[in-house]
Amino acid sequence: ISSKYSNADLGRRNLEILAAATLETTLLRENQPAPNPDYVAAMEELSAHALTAYRSLVYETDGFDEYFWSSTVINEIATLHIGSRPPSRKKTRRIEDLRAIPWVFSWAQCRLMLPGWYGFGSAVDQWLTANPDKGMPFLQELYREWPFFKAQLSNMDMVLSKSSIAIARRYSELVPDEELRERIFERIRAEWQRSIDYLLEISGHEKLLHDNPLLDRSIQNRFPYLDPLNHMQVELMKKYRQQLENRKVLRGIQLTINGISAGLRNSG
Repeated sequence: ISSKYSNADLGRRNLEILAAATLETTLLRENQPAPNPDYVAAMEELSAHALTAYRSLVYETDGFDEYFWSSTVINEIATLHIGSRPPSRKKTRRIEDLRAIPWVFSWAQCRLMLPGWYGFGSAVDQWLTANPDKGMPFLQELYREWPFFKAQLSNMDMVLSKSSIAIARRYSELVPDEELRERIFERIRAEWQRSIDYLLEISGHEKLLHDNPLLDRSIQNRFPYLDPLNHMQVELMKKYRQQLENRKVLRGIQLTINGISAGLRNSG
């Protein structure tokens, strides 16, 4: 909110954009025809494959809950007291009991942004295997001709552009079990790369945010400030967990959480 409405001029500009977009959508845009049934069917297939891949990692992978609780700031987020409800519905470490906002917030802090893209690469892979007659040209047509599909990929493009697998690797160091750490991180890294490769191939772009240079520049300009905060957060978390919850160290972690959230402009 502060990034858009912190002063009168900025607030007025953002309200103008909001009003103009609303008027354009409601008054100027012609009624959109129903989407091609083949497009809808392909989207449903991709969605089902992505859901299967996502659930396989989160709910069916041995040790994933331990990896998550060790490699993210989920525990430390609870100390901020920024919401009216606790991060988890119950006093357990089960992923199923976590609320959505702390779940997404935690993955954003470690720069994986995992809920925003995980499963896409596997979904495209499986769809291409099952539909060799249509193949990649059909998905590229889907991107060009169906605004809904393009919007989904554009959102994922933005999320992936804020991710950093190198920094995520630093957070994986917080997982004490080396075998667990390498097994799960490598699986995430492979899916991250696969998702980016397919996103670029479908869109025909050479890099992420190719068609949104203003946002790309904005994000790139924030990285020199964000990356040190992430490295600092990892070191503080190591100290905090080794020193039996030192309050000064915890305060440092809380400050890095606020800084990273402001820099990413993403919370939960």
